[in-house]
Amino acid sequence: MTRALIQLTRLSYGYPSREAVLDNVDLQLHSGNRLALLGSNGAGKTTLLKIIMGLIKPSTGELMIFNKLRNKEQDFSEVRARIGFLFQDSDDQLFCPTVLEDVTFGPLNLGKSRDEAISIANQTLEELGLSGYGDRITHQLSGGEKRLIALAGVLAMQPEVLLLDEPSNALDDTARERLITILSNLQQSMIIISHDQDFLARLSNRQVTLADGKIIEQS
Repeated sequence: MTRALIQLTRLSYGYPSREAVLDNVDLQLHSGNRLALLGSNGAGKTTLLKIIMGLIKPSTGELMIFNKLRNKEQDFSEVRARIGFLFQDSDDQLFCPTVLEDVTFGPLNLGKSRDEAISIANQTLEELGLSGYGDRITHQLSGGEKRLIALAGVLAMQPEVLLLDEPSNALDDTARERLITILSNLQQSMIIISHDQDFLARLSNRQVTLADGKIIEQS
């Protein structure tokens, strides 16, 4: 088997005044995996994604991402350039005045010229069925529109791996079906958190369940 893109070994994490939310978790994501991460609210699913991105630091354990150990803040600069993270709350991800500014932010940050970034942004918006949204004011969008714009910002960075936290939240049936089609046609490996079982069944090719701080089931 090829070396894992992401390999978490004996990973633990606990919030203050709480038992460990993650307890010696081992998890691997290989090329071609679309991994559904299941578990009840508070099971530690979002915490796990944040650890992968270096947004919080585990209490113990080892993170091997793209064949390198990741420990210090500077270790995660490359990780954040190569992994796209869709937050559970779109308002945490949208911070520019207009849609086009938000979607071009990532490509510009990765060194693309302004013309290149605008071209990438417009193409990404078109693929998501959002042509003509560039001049829209982000805080005036509906919840479903914000969700898709946040995803557009992630995809515009052309990441190698996607971490998707409740990607179908707030989407109507039409937008949800379009999202499934788009994600199905992507080549990136993914870790997907969702309570939408049909959504996961149609997208994932592997499932694990997180409970009591541990991975207890794999299929």
